[in-house]
Amino acid sequence: MREKKFDFGIIGSGPAGYTAAIRASQLGKTVVLFEKENLGGVCLNKGCIPTKTFLYSADVYNSLKKVSNLGIEIENYSLNFEKVVQRKEKTVEKLRKSLEMLLKSYGIEIVYSEAKIIKQGAEKPDFPLSSSLIQANGEIYECLNVLAATGAEPKCVGGFEFDHEFILSSDDILELKTLPEKVLIVGSGAIGIEWARIFSAFGSEVTIIEIADRLLPPADFEISQRLERIFKMSRIKMFLSTSVSEIKDKKVTLSNGDVLEPDFVLFATGRGANKIMDTEDLLKIGDCSGNIQLAHFASHQGIQVVENIVLGKEIKEFITPSVVYGEPEIAWAGKCEQELISEKIEYKKSVFPISALGKAATENNLEGFVKILAGNAGKILGVHIISKEASALLHQLTIAMENGIKVEELKHCCFAHPTYSEGIYEALLGIDNQSLSLLRGQNA
Repeated sequence: MREKKFDFGIIGSGPAGYTAAIRASQLGKTVVLFEKENLGGVCLNKGCIPTKTFLYSADVYNSLKKVSNLGIEIENYSLNFEKVVQRKEKTVEKLRKSLEMLLKSYGIEIVYSEAKIIKQGAEKPDFPLSSSLIQANGEIYECLNVLAATGAEPKCVGGFEFDHEFILSSDDILELKTLPEKVLIVGSGAIGIEWARIFSAFGSEVTIIEIADRLLPPADFEISQRLERIFKMSRIKMFLSTSVSEIKDKKVTLSNGDVLEPDFVLFATGRGANKIMDTEDLLKIGDCSGNIQLAHFASHQGIQVVENIVLGKEIKEFITPSVVYGEPEIAWAGKCEQELISEKIEYKKSVFPISALGKAATENNLEGFVKILAGNAGKILGVHIISKEASALLHQLTIAMENGIKVEELKHCCFAHPTYSEGIYEALLGIDNQSLSLLRGQNA
């Protein structure tokens, strides 16, 4: 076996791993990146990108049903699910190749093999005690710093196990080749909500089960209420405060006694961190670290860890935005109202309806609101948006929250008209009952 020396050995090439690799290279360090499957990890291959590709097709297809309201007449349009799947695969493959080019442009060595740490704190005189030996692809890699970015995998709950035929994971669902007639989704987190939207738009009969008493439990309760209303309008069936009691002979018995017969069951019940070798003192980043399982959190965390190692910069907590995609988008950051109530934190609240915006009227996107929660001194405590472009709108206030910019200071900004961003401005004004687009008395 040959032996190679690197400043960084990074195991796993998802958002945490590849971002950390690039940042380390930018700082002048040599990097080897190990990947046993495909570059990009869950996000690129089994999560964010393929799901959003399906979701975009679903949103466009759904919009065709409404274009007659815009004076556009389209006849005989139809869904070709096979082409939807092909587009998803082409998109993933294109981005995977682009990522490989990006990594190679930074001189990062990519090893397509499972990595195994064979020594840590090696017993060689010339080997730094903090270094590790990694075996992969028939070679030995001596790495001064080792980061584990091995990701997470879908988990099943309630004592059930994936059989990959009737009981499916979020990985399995991406391999579908035909469109189901009836779908049962267990769990209403981001994965469950997005797949409910996809299948509903494509014409499947969708039922979603949630053990909590409302959809999307991590979100603000007013977001959940609005989402439930939207799902009812989309004829998506919901069972709240309900779980699965039994799955037998392709029949699903619920805790309330109902028996359903879907084409399959998608367990969208979260992901568990992948097991990481036997060494306990590996530095873990991304999903396997046990923190927030979001691609953007993983990337930001990876950068911070590398800069801490190389530059000695402090690792700081940061505000992590959450987004659920589809029409309308849902996005939030900071505290939910129910958290402020339970923690007995005093706050002011402003909820501005998207339907009051000129931009929303021109585009017939009237659903949703911007909700801002602020402390008595004007500090923004939480932002919750359900709207067209919510994922972009959120960051205007996330930047403010991260940098301590208060409501009164933000009100000095001039917002372009007509835009959805005006909803941010109006919600800021609403904190002090000054909204300019609501009837007198509606500000309060």
